[in-house]
Amino acid sequence: MNQVHPFFIRKKQEAGIDLNPVQQQAVLHTEGPLLLLASPGSGKTTTIIMRIGYLIEEKRVNPSRIKAVTFSRASAHDMKERFNKLFPYLPPVDFSTIHSLAFEVVREYLRLAGKPYRIIEGDIDSEEQEWTTDSEGSMPFLHKKVLLRKIFKDLVGEKITDDQLDELTTYISYIKNKMIPDNKRSSVKVNVPQAERIMHEYEKFKLYGTDTLLLDYDDMLTVCEQALASQPKLLEKYQARYDYVLTDESQDTSMIQHAIIEKLVRPHRNLCVVADEDQSLYSWRGAEPQYLLNFRDVYPEAKILYMEFNYRSAGNIVEAANQFIRRNKNRYDKNMHTTNPPSTPIVIKSFENYASQAVYLLQELRGVENLREAAVLYRNHSSSIVLMNELDKAGIPFYMKDADTRFFNHWVVEDILNFMRMTYTDRRADILEKIHLKMNGYISKQQMAELLLINNNQSVFDNLLKQVKLQTYQVKAIEELKHTFQQMKGMPPRPVIQVIRDRLGYEKALERMSEWMGFRKEYLTGILNALEGIADGLETMEQFAERLKYLASEMGNAKRRRGQNAVTLSTLHSAKGLEFERVYMIDLVEGVIPSKEDREDPDLMEEAARLFYVGMTRAKRQLELITYRSRDGEDTTESRFVTEVRNIMNGRITGGTRESGSRDRQDRASKPKKPKGLPNAIRDASVFRRGVKVRHPIFGTGSIIDLSDGVMYIRFAGQDKALSIQTCIENGLLEIV
Repeated sequence: MNQVHPFFIRKKQEAGIDLNPVQQQAVLHTEGPLLLLASPGSGKTTTIIMRIGYLIEEKRVNPSRIKAVTFSRASAHDMKERFNKLFPYLPPVDFSTIHSLAFEVVREYLRLAGKPYRIIEGDIDSEEQEWTTDSEGSMPFLHKKVLLRKIFKDLVGEKITDDQLDELTTYISYIKNKMIPDNKRSSVKVNVPQAERIMHEYEKFKLYGTDTLLLDYDDMLTVCEQALASQPKLLEKYQARYDYVLTDESQDTSMIQHAIIEKLVRPHRNLCVVADEDQSLYSWRGAEPQYLLNFRDVYPEAKILYMEFNYRSAGNIVEAANQFIRRNKNRYDKNMHTTNPPSTPIVIKSFENYASQAVYLLQELRGVENLREAAVLYRNHSSSIVLMNELDKAGIPFYMKDADTRFFNHWVVEDILNFMRMTYTDRRADILEKIHLKMNGYISKQQMAELLLINNNQSVFDNLLKQVKLQTYQVKAIEELKHTFQQMKGMPPRPVIQVIRDRLGYEKALERMSEWMGFRKEYLTGILNALEGIADGLETMEQFAERLKYLASEMGNAKRRRGQNAVTLSTLHSAKGLEFERVYMIDLVEGVIPSKEDREDPDLMEEAARLFYVGMTRAKRQLELITYRSRDGEDTTESRFVTEVRNIMNGRITGGTRESGSRDRQDRASKPKKPKGLPNAIRDASVFRRGVKVRHPIFGTGSIIDLSDGVMYIRFAGQDKALSIQTCIENGLLEIV
């Protein structure tokens, strides 16, 4: 592309937008299918908006003929705002989610068919809302979660927990988004009892349970796809509506979503798919990154462009992240790079124990003036609980991007509080009923029912021993229970939790429940660990209960601190799309990232690596990876991903090209070339020695004062810089004075 199009010259003058050659190609290639692979920090959104503006300004396309489909309502709103800011004089463009588009089709389809419908998903006042009927037997309150709770209770005979409900809804969503036929549902792994039968009853009730068709959000997609497939006139109407379709964040798009888009663009095939398979994180809810790898199977004539230039991060962070993600095999052979100079080397902190992690973070964050430019990232929500507790006590403000307030209502938390209540009074059979199956007393349901009939205001343990028929082995166990609860009275809360976990047998009970009910034991243990962290330093169980109540309220407040001078706490999933000057990735141990499930499945292991990669690429200037060698008396092992990054930094992984299966490379000629750097740049690492004087295009002239682990320290005009030797060589950043 020798001659720059006037459109780009004009936008550079008007708005300071200066696109690189590949971005310009993406804007100009408007006809036919295009797969735009956008690495982190490569200016994806700017390129998308410029492409749409080019279609309208230069190609005179009516804005109403352009459809931009985004991953979420937030991203649709953000893209609309940015488009209006860059092109304020142009008519609006249709930015929406795929669900919004699908609902429009479904609404018209059902109207034409004369079928009344009702949406049964969305926010409800309480997830504990029960199934309700009026005096005539009708059901005034219908909601997806309420229906599933009732069906589970009817089939399994117990109340479903929030964890099980989450997994059940994910299971149903996965099957619909992957378009898995009924006879293949049994092949989908799920740890909820009778999940397949529950789904069958749920779908049957939505069709026949009332006079109105009931639809959840996933039904928006399935009914839309079926309508377009079965109604030619309806399909033709929507095909004729748009001449150009663009989908963003397509690595997170499911098979059924791809099927809908394919039908819409079939006449003109003017489809621009913007994605990065290295950032695909949602396979558990049906995302289909393999679709991107097989893009030319559907569109043989497609153009594939690689946006690999990273504008966001320092050179050493880009280099390490680029080499790290090459561990994955199912990917395009991309090569993210930058001309940004290196910043401080990536820091790997390995502490003796888990508690030291929070202490270190508090020390670090106290010295940060602009907290909004700092983020702490983790894989699991439970990691944030202890951290927010410590930040609150230290007076350090924090914003929680994806706070999960359900932690404080979790049944494990409620169990611990009920155990504590039993230390105050052992006369409450109703409290014992909630926990009797989760400790060492071996009290059966029938015995518990007999106990509930006794109302003499005496110790429940004495009543069991004197008035309920027990087996011989139970007598000693119940006597020990009574003695243990008496000993716990007045103890500080942390030792109490430890007694509950060990002597009362609660942790072993959780293991049994995990095997029977399909819970993730590591997740439940993480909740117990978090509760111990909150209890640390408190003197009474009353203080512990009050602290939980306060933190639940504070978590709600933290959601509203967006944009304030507060450190961001976020899961790695929710951090995608964000960027910060400094990033701390925590709890980087085996069993968390990667998890046990990841290690058992090569595809999940690759997704875990992508999650780690997303975390690394959020950092602009400073990246710290934090691990520890023990937690709560048990040894832990450093995450293998941390080990790999350390090896990369030490030069033991060179980042050589790794073949990605049979990925097509015919478009590699369209990639931007790496900058050549200085004309007399040093290309031999042996030249770098202490005392050697070098010149840098930005920092000027300096002297090498030290070299260590692939990093050289250079003193430039009063300031010392740490530069990656490999990055300097590859990008030609230094020459001999």
